[in-house]
Amino acid sequence: MNTCSGIWFTKEEIGLSNSSFVSIEKLTYAFESNRPIFQNLTMDVKAGEFVSVIGASGSGKSTLFKLITGLLEPDQGEIWINGENVGNRLGKVGYMPQKDLLLPWRTVLDNVLLPLEVSKENSQRRIPEIREWLNRFGLTEWETAYPDELSGGMRQRVAFLRTIMTGRDLLLLDEPFGALDSLTKRNMHSWLLGLWGELQKTVVFITHDLEEAILLSDRIYLLGRETLQEINVKLPRPRSSELIYQSEFITMRKELECMIHDDR
Repeated sequence: MNTCSGIWFTKEEIGLSNSSFVSIEKLTYAFESNRPIFQNLTMDVKAGEFVSVIGASGSGKSTLFKLITGLLEPDQGEIWINGENVGNRLGKVGYMPQKDLLLPWRTVLDNVLLPLEVSKENSQRRIPEIREWLNRFGLTEWETAYPDELSGGMRQRVAFLRTIMTGRDLLLLDEPFGALDSLTKRNMHSWLLGLWGELQKTVVFITHDLEEAILLSDRIYLLGRETLQEINVKLPRPRSSELIYQSEFITMRKELECMIHDDR
């Protein structure tokens, strides 16, 4: 029985465009002969959107990312990226895991250059551009520092910039702030909200933090054991991290908690 009040608007109610940058249609996937993790899952992400995926542990959030990146292939269904239904999606998206995975023997600048080196692009030619990004990320003074000299928030900013340097329009962020303490995480939210307008990227974001999902996202997908619910976040941009103290935000969080509870 659904006991939630239903304060959220669906995409039909607010009239969003139906054009999609990422389109997942009737996706089914199971590990070996086990019960399917997904069955006929369908979702979409518009160009330039920030969409969060939430759900209980074991609901398949990270598996969904592996399917989108091409690390896994679906048993049934299709995944379209920017209008292309490509079998080999590896390298077509930017992916950032929870752990920053910075190479300890490389400086901040050299870690950011890594995607360009892997793609055999002339990385030295891009250094002026990268230094501009380092400035926007508040990392100019740390260009020659090594990862063990950085705070947790700084390491995540470096890892995020390295993900952007893949040049991909679609970024998959798998709980990138999950290992940070609450104060550092709050600072990262403020930083990302301030930067969001400049990025011009499409982001799919996995999180367990409901405040984080509401604050950062245009839409949220609640991935349940057998269901997928779509939720529009009706907060105007630009946003501030101070929103979390407003009554409307608190009401949204309570409603989302209710939906998760009802989905179990």
